[in-house]
Amino acid sequence: MAQAKISAKASEGAQQQSGGQLRGRFYRSTSMADRSSRLLENLDQLELRVEAFRDAASAMEQEKEILLEMIHNIQNSQDMRHISEGEREELNLTANRLMGRTLTVEVSVETIRNAQQQESLQHATKMIDEIVNKLLDDLEDAKIRLMSLYGACTSDVPAGPIDQKFQSVVIGCAIEDQKKIKRRLETLLRNLENSEKSITLLEHQKSSVRQSCNSKQD
Repeated sequence: MAQAKISAKASEGAQQQSGGQLRGRFYRSTSMADRSSRLLENLDQLELRVEAFRDAASAMEQEKEILLEMIHNIQNSQDMRHISEGEREELNLTANRLMGRTLTVEVSVETIRNAQQQESLQHATKMIDEIVNKLLDDLEDAKIRLMSLYGACTSDVPAGPIDQKFQSVVIGCAIEDQKKIKRRLETLLRNLENSEKSITLLEHQKSSVRQSCNSKQD
């Protein structure tokens, strides 16, 4: 009888221990799931902040490019050519100081690329560089070719022809690189337009001088 009671107690104790282990495992699983859910939610929120951070850095990168371009354009503007040498020197000193301060700001947003995207970027860059290197040889032809490259990068209906080969290369680039390529082409075309205006104005001034000289001779 005593042995039977001992066996019953041992069996009951084993069942209670087993049940406790099951309940412990169940509670731990629920706690781990909650923690995992909270961690995932935190990472989702951080991902939004990381993307916002990259966008802000990209905007700063663009602003730096714009500032440098504007300072350069002022230094090479026609207005700078039509002021006294002393004033021009003073303005150039200020422009150089602003350019130097702008260059002290280092902003770099690295783009994650696979091997194919890296190759496409190098190819696209080479195609643009080839045109830029020939700008002085034929300004008008370079402008036409750059416009055809730009037309391949925009979703709007282009005013002129599209370089189909360049378009297929750009499509193979990472999205961020596509945006940078488009911005570079926009900058080049703006600079070309400013150069053409300067050349036209200079030719007009030369023509006016020649007419004035001819009038005096008559």
